[in-house]
Amino acid sequence: MLVTPDPTLRYSGMVPGWISGEHRREEGLVDLAGLARAAGAEIILDRCLAIDPAARSILTFENGVLSFANASIDVGGVGQAARILGDDPRLIDVRPIDTFVDRIGAELAQRAGRPLRIAVIGGGAGGFELAFALRNAVGLREVPKIALVIGSAGPLPGHHCNVARMALQEALRQGITAIEGNADLSSGRLTIDGKARKPQDRIIAAIGSAAPDWPRMGGLEVDMEGFIMVDAQQRAIGYPHIFAAGDCARRVDMQVEHSGLHAVHTGPVLAANLRAVLTGNRPRKSYRPRRASLYLISTGNGEAIASYGPLAFQGRWVARLKAWIDKRWIASYARLSDPS
Repeated sequence: MLVTPDPTLRYSGMVPGWISGEHRREEGLVDLAGLARAAGAEIILDRCLAIDPAARSILTFENGVLSFANASIDVGGVGQAARILGDDPRLIDVRPIDTFVDRIGAELAQRAGRPLRIAVIGGGAGGFELAFALRNAVGLREVPKIALVIGSAGPLPGHHCNVARMALQEALRQGITAIEGNADLSSGRLTIDGKARKPQDRIIAAIGSAAPDWPRMGGLEVDMEGFIMVDAQQRAIGYPHIFAAGDCARRVDMQVEHSGLHAVHTGPVLAANLRAVLTGNRPRKSYRPRRASLYLISTGNGEAIASYGPLAFQGRWVARLKAWIDKRWIASYARLSDPS
């Protein structure tokens, strides 16, 4: 059975392209109900509230207790913007992604004829992509004023300085104000390293996700941040009948960053190990990240930046490559969910 709150899953990698008019809103959806039907699996539209790993059961919001022999947890992370930055009515967390899409879509439609000031908090690839996308958002009469607040880790941590330099130069060309420092909203206004900034109409938080509470409360082994600790085969430590992957899990044998790229490449490994367990065999597959991975960062104006180790490229051909990869990935699930 598949327990999930919605019959579709939104691919977050295409959300910036939707904001800037490169994709339609519905293009980035994966048909989970169709995939379950094609696989002969039961789909239950519900949320998990708690887990009892020893009793092999979960508690759901609407369907009560559901039992399992083996479980695979890939629920992603949860928003943490209000906890870290301070609660503020202008704050929009990118997580959960569907709520973000609804809120930012309504905001852009409501303010289509008025000037708009937006601060994007987060210096990672997601923060840069959203800043570029909002700067080029479709349907606005006036170009919004965008401030990108980069934390103490600097721009694009984990990427080579060549890539960070290229992204900062593009932000400058587009009139995006990049500010290094730590943001705070607890005083009721946006401050960066204690200094008040200009009032903002909306504040977008792209600062990564936190772990959900229920795995820790259910007794699963978690790290200091609450992420489920898993071995090389993605098995929960102490509970080999439970697997976990993606942003809710943390490998204990090696460091694997939380990113969509690693989550996607972990998928086939997880599937192989689940098939092994279900057929009475020992899971043996393990995901090992490459020494360098290709990241594609849309600049919202028909171009994109490619990051591959120390190599950095920018141009329209990179944007075409990103669009081709994104749409091919979505299409692969569409073919599985509707083989006709």
